[in-house]
Amino acid sequence: MGIVNVTPDSFSDGGRHASTRAALAHCERLVAEGADILDIGGESTRPGAAALAAEEELARVLPVLEGALSLGVPVSVDTSDVRVMEQALALGVDIVNDVRALRRPGALACVASHASAGVCLMHMRGEPDTMQAMTAYGDVVAEVGAWLRQRAAEVLAAGIGASRLLLDPGIGFAKGPEDNLRLLRGQRALVAALPRPLLVGWSRKGTLGLVTGRPVAERLAASVAAALAAVHHGAAVVRVHDVAATVDALKVWQAAQADSEHGSGWQ
Repeated sequence: MGIVNVTPDSFSDGGRHASTRAALAHCERLVAEGADILDIGGESTRPGAAALAAEEELARVLPVLEGALSLGVPVSVDTSDVRVMEQALALGVDIVNDVRALRRPGALACVASHASAGVCLMHMRGEPDTMQAMTAYGDVVAEVGAWLRQRAAEVLAAGIGASRLLLDPGIGFAKGPEDNLRLLRGQRALVAALPRPLLVGWSRKGTLGLVTGRPVAERLAASVAAALAAVHHGAAVVRVHDVAATVDALKVWQAAQADSEHGSGWQ
């Protein structure tokens, strides 16, 4: 899943793709690099981010969504706003990726009314401007898993078919660095405990900066390593900024897996 931030204030690339022309050029580049899904968002959800008016979010994302739908890959809208969901789904968007897991009034009914739309439900406590004060866990893997199972059950009960769901542990959302690393180390157990596949987003995040000492612009290697680790531990989808590097790394990893399973042929 290739990330397209149509925002002036995202933590890693704010402003680079804020215009429709730049965002669409980025969409085309990510598809050429091997993205299987485009994830387009107009509201930053970085720690401390303020809420955005629906009108502004719509103005940012609708022209980009419309153009991206012609590129031949599924398109996801990264939003929690019901008006944005409604208009994006009316355009033909394939997936709603909601960091608030359809908990805003009307969101669940909106997605349920579109019989084929996929949805990604993410774990987060609080809101982006409060979440980093809500990072106390006893067992973060068990607690995130229980929350995702419960929310998935609620969404299924509302009439959204199981085949439409992805689940996201929310790396960096209401979690401290050690919580994030525990989720990665315990991801196999998390995958086994969940009813649906896992989407994971580690790309350029602060925990990688703490581990490596690198600023956000220098976290390519760390992001690729985290994506590989997530796939190795069972993630079905990885959400990344750097598609080409991640695709290449996954090709090598998959080739190595094939050799380990079937033998390399060398005598």
